[in-house]
Amino acid sequence: MSDSNALYNQPIVLDNGSGIIKAGFSGEERPQCIEYSLVGTPKYSKVMAGGLSSDSQLVGNAAQRERGLLRLRYPLEHGIVQDWNSLEDLWTYVLQDALKLKNTKDHPILVTEAPLNPSRNREKMCELLFDLFNMPAVYVSIQAVLALYAGGRTTGCVLDCGDGVCHSVPVYDGFTLPTAVRRMDVAGRDVTEFLQLLLRKSTGVSLFSSSEKEIVRIVKEKACYVATDVASEESKYGGLDGLKAHTKFKLPDGKILSMGAEKFRAPEVLFRPQLIGSEGDGVAELCNQSILKVDLDLRSSLYSNVVLSGGSTLFPGFGDRLLNELRIKCGSSNKIKIFAPPERKHSTWIGGSILAGLSTFEKIWITKAEWQENPQCVHSQFM
Repeated sequence: MSDSNALYNQPIVLDNGSGIIKAGFSGEERPQCIEYSLVGTPKYSKVMAGGLSSDSQLVGNAAQRERGLLRLRYPLEHGIVQDWNSLEDLWTYVLQDALKLKNTKDHPILVTEAPLNPSRNREKMCELLFDLFNMPAVYVSIQAVLALYAGGRTTGCVLDCGDGVCHSVPVYDGFTLPTAVRRMDVAGRDVTEFLQLLLRKSTGVSLFSSSEKEIVRIVKEKACYVATDVASEESKYGGLDGLKAHTKFKLPDGKILSMGAEKFRAPEVLFRPQLIGSEGDGVAELCNQSILKVDLDLRSSLYSNVVLSGGSTLFPGFGDRLLNELRIKCGSSNKIKIFAPPERKHSTWIGGSILAGLSTFEKIWITKAEWQENPQCVHSQFM
């Protein structure tokens, strides 16, 4: 509970993604700040005056623009913070430079995380926000739950596929069903890495440095799609006629990259993670198992309200493939309906903006005084 006598400025909403970090203020329709979740330092020695110094550090979009000169680091891997110093640098830039906050001690903050993260991850995150950034109050929310807020729903099974992690979270009448939450550490970044490998095999082009990986990611977002029928797609690219279906890209060095079946083979890892040696069952089975873990009388409502969220659900054909596989898995007894909001890349942030803008938000956050008295409250008060 918060101090009812305390008055705070507009809450900050921070969606902490593995690939993209989004930040802004509650009540706004879109995040003010959308930055790549990466930090870069020069990988070459400086020999001339001016420009970047050899000890310079760039974060976010600035690091993305200068990627050819930099050694890139990702603070989050599969939704879990692996480099706290880089995350601290990223947050400092987002809050002070992008949002232009002179004093963070007047702004409560809603920050997101993936479900089933290590307890220490949440503890350290709150410690940074309270001690380093001097936030007055913090609320931590599971990303998928906020996607329901964005769509104005209280019941649904949210399938959130981002850059670092995919998870399925059933919510019924506003109540999260934590024992039914399922998570898979295969997501958009794995699609990018698999595409790197496929391109190396098919074209001989090697794009494996940290900066070249970003080139592959851009190619992935422009060309890749999910096949509803894999066998049919494979036949489309066979023989001489298959060359007509190829997509060509011009690389920064002027070379032409021709992509054929790689366009659908790379995203296939989301449905068949065994292609990259993972023991996961794929997003369709993830969603199905999540719904099967709830009580029998709740399942039909969840099957008819499957909500997609996250940038990795934007591949053309993703929803159709998911629908086909769910129909096979649960038979004709359940009516399956999939909702794919056009703004789903930002659904989590939009939902956070709605939640943080409610007059009741102050009843669920944790103040700095409460945290200092009992740091473990970050586990009992949030899901």
